[in-house]
Amino acid sequence: MSDTGFQSGNPAERVAEFAGSEHFSRLFRDGMDMVEETAAYLDGPGREDAKSLGRGGALAYAAESMKLTTRLMQAASWLLAQRQVAEGDLSADQLVTGQYRLPDDDDVEDLWPADGDPVPGVLADLAARSRQLYARLKRIDDSLFENTRGTTGSSPVEDQMNRLKNAFS
Repeated sequence: MSDTGFQSGNPAERVAEFAGSEHFSRLFRDGMDMVEETAAYLDGPGREDAKSLGRGGALAYAAESMKLTTRLMQAASWLLAQRQVAEGDLSADQLVTGQYRLPDDDDVEDLWPADGDPVPGVLADLAARSRQLYARLKRIDDSLFENTRGTTGSSPVEDQMNRLKNAFS
């Protein structure tokens, strides 16, 4: 059994089963709620938080808010593609092609403290929660597509390495 709880051997079947599940519905609502909460903060109280920071803090705030927005837009795009499968607007086979897969989250750089300015609490909370959401979606994504590695979405180098391993095994 995979992390998603769906056992189908075919990735497209797993995607369709997951997209139609109550688990996905809750995850979709939670993800979209976070997108709305983040937008409301960044467009409202976040602007005031940024104004209270020094030059280094303001720069770190801008960088963190861009990373946060990018991460959440990738998550929202992934969730919306899954919902399109659930609603029949997109076939599960289309998701297996790889273009709808989540990339690894390479956000490891810690920007705070920046010139002594503390990270605004709401921004820190949103960033941490968005990382948790993204990691959760990435685990599900990897689980849904675990049998497609080496056939779609893999790199040419990985494909070549697999061919070499097979040739010399």
